[in-house]
Amino acid sequence: MKINLTINGAARAAEVPASTLLVELLRDHLGMTGTHIGCDTSQCGACNVLIDGISVKSCTILAAAIPGAKITTIEGLAKGDDLHPMQAAFKEAHGLQCGFCTPGMVMAGLGIVARHGPGVSRETIVHELEGNLCRCTGYINIVKAIEAGARAMSETAHA
Repeated sequence: MKINLTINGAARAAEVPASTLLVELLRDHLGMTGTHIGCDTSQCGACNVLIDGISVKSCTILAAAIPGAKITTIEGLAKGDDLHPMQAAFKEAHGLQCGFCTPGMVMAGLGIVARHGPGVSRETIVHELEGNLCRCTGYINIVKAIEAGARAMSETAHA
């Protein structure tokens, strides 16, 4: 079946089986490998993307179920060498180590800020990250990064 989506601001089309998961469309058919497959069971959050501005685990949704949707992946955040404020906050707050979960955590952070605003509490961030796994950092710096990213987004046009 033919799938038409807007991905990172560009119209994209692909011919895929109706059973193709969004994560498979992104990685296998469109070469967007920044969206990671970590667990294959929707437990880890490494595959988070924004669908029409809402953070979603892309391994949980069929690409065919969202015709015409606007998808944002980690590849769509930076503008050339200028990192998105949330990406910059992860770098500055050391919210990453091996980097495997980082794209999903950044996208989850954007979803958290979209839902709760730039003044989101630490407790809310911790609660909302429960569906995202990191085996390296212990989450402390990830939470700090999302707090810093939320503040930075409120100071720029990214809010």
